[in-house]
Amino acid sequence: MEKLKELIQNLKKLDYKNMYSNDFFLTWEKTDEELKAVFTVADILRQMRENNISPRIFDSGLAISLFRDNSTRTRFSFASACNLLGLEVQDLDEGKSQIAHGETVRETANMISFMADVIGIRDDMFIGKGNKYMHKVSESVQEGYKAGILGQRPTLVNLQCDIDHPTQCMADLLHLIHHFGGAQNLKGKKLAMTWAYSPSYGKPLSVPQGIIGLMTRMGMEVTLAHPEGYDILPEVENVARRNAEISGGKFIKTNSMKEAFENADIVYPKSWAPFAAMEKRTNLYGEGKFDEIEVLEKELLNQNANYKDWECTEEMMKLTKDSKALYMHCLPADITGVSCKQGEVAASVFDRYREELYKQAGYKPYIVASMIFLSKVKDPVKTLTEIIDSKPPRFLAK
Repeated sequence: MEKLKELIQNLKKLDYKNMYSNDFFLTWEKTDEELKAVFTVADILRQMRENNISPRIFDSGLAISLFRDNSTRTRFSFASACNLLGLEVQDLDEGKSQIAHGETVRETANMISFMADVIGIRDDMFIGKGNKYMHKVSESVQEGYKAGILGQRPTLVNLQCDIDHPTQCMADLLHLIHHFGGAQNLKGKKLAMTWAYSPSYGKPLSVPQGIIGLMTRMGMEVTLAHPEGYDILPEVENVARRNAEISGGKFIKTNSMKEAFENADIVYPKSWAPFAAMEKRTNLYGEGKFDEIEVLEKELLNQNANYKDWECTEEMMKLTKDSKALYMHCLPADITGVSCKQGEVAASVFDRYREELYKQAGYKPYIVASMIFLSKVKDPVKTLTEIIDSKPPRFLAK
């Protein structure tokens, strides 16, 4: 309980009022204090659950989830977060909706939102599409709310788009904050965000982009490493450079995985598709040129095969600081000899960090819940204090 009181006191010191009745699209659109508020409320919600205090702020209501890509961790994190706060999750299956019959985004957004408080969307496969779609949904429900069609304005949470994966990257950062004993201890730490070989071709760019766009705000030395041609969005690189200048950190680019690993405190080896190729694929889909897409896929797989040595092995880990850098991954990882013949990480490395990886993933439900909480509650300090003082039990154990 003392820890909870301390966290609430920390929350009192932060300015996050603009998060109320607002959406969460990209981390670099939020202020430092707003991000700190998300981390603080996430820790409060976790402490409440561990102390058997229910943080339910809803007695009823829907949370709509729309996943245009497969998901395990984010899908269940969103469902867990919404349930924690008292909302019931309803999946929007576009194949079973009227979208196939020409229903517009504006119409769909309003039709699903009559009693919805949250909309979570994952739309990460097509460059220039996902984030724009999320904004269109947000604008549509805002119009419906202003017109009196909707009784409430649903909050939109970006569960991964073509630009950023904010719930993942913020969970990653909260994991680092706890692992290293506080945000202040991250300053000067070296993080290697590196490409790694995968036998699949089309992994989104949003995780590496989100990592460099967020971690550079912590005064860290962030290195982005990838083979030539595997570039990410240049706009996000510019965000990382600006962040590093402001925070006193560094943003470095290299085409050498070994260089990135040398003396690194944290390594994050993860495959992604080249930005130019993903942009080309998006255009081909838009033009309905599916035969050309198959040709592109084969080209990219052959291109990946040129870089099979980009793997997080025991030898690579020996290059890191004291040979024991923290290994991170958003999961699922392509594990050599386990999930594929050859992949991103050696089985021995992955197994050694398995518990840390699961802890890393375990912060995501609380990050999502915190984003929702700060958007729906006008006075979070007052609300949290009242709940904690009344101590409603989450689990009625006998």
